[in-house]
Amino acid sequence: MSGRRSQSAFRLVVVCAALVAASLGARTARAEDMIIKRPGDHPVYSVEIEPHLTLAFLIPSAGSSGVGIGGRFTIPIVKNGFVSSINNSVGIGFGLDWIHYNGCYRRWGNPYSCPNFETFILPVVMQWNFFLSTHWSVFGEPGLAINFNGYGSCVDFYYNDRGERQGYVCGDRPNRLGVDPFILFVGGRYHFSETTALTMRIGWPYASIGVSFMP
Repeated sequence: MSGRRSQSAFRLVVVCAALVAASLGARTARAEDMIIKRPGDHPVYSVEIEPHLTLAFLIPSAGSSGVGIGGRFTIPIVKNGFVSSINNSVGIGFGLDWIHYNGCYRRWGNPYSCPNFETFILPVVMQWNFFLSTHWSVFGEPGLAINFNGYGSCVDFYYNDRGERQGYVCGDRPNRLGVDPFILFVGGRYHFSETTALTMRIGWPYASIGVSFMP
């Protein structure tokens, strides 16, 4: 039941984000000025500060979607990017994300055990930005992440393949610290101004939606 609530929350946020993006796009379509072929014609800032909502649905040790909060700090390091003929820039991003699962994870010997599952993710990425128009930019973020998985108390039942409720006594599950050597995100921003933007990303190991502040 908790897993279904997490999935419903994820779908609701995705639908809302799509509606917001469509609305903003419709309102500004006629006023857009294409700037992708103007190298350097983009906001200049010292750091991008991005608090966001995290939505995880690809972590293999959890059978339900997870929801949490996080943040990202990105420092620009190359103003004109790797391709001199287009409007692009490069930054280094650091973050911290917390995601909570309250559902089932799969493990050897019993694929239907249901504890609370917490994960903390510290991503380090290279952010490559492409400034398409007055209000829109897109980016790619390859990198790596340090993650800490914590397992909480278990409920005393699970559902088998036939949907039948079965009693179950949960055993202890040790916490785990690890490194994910490759993570990848793609995303986009709608720039309200040169200092604020709505930022959305999707990738491994989570998706996010938040607001970027670029002083």
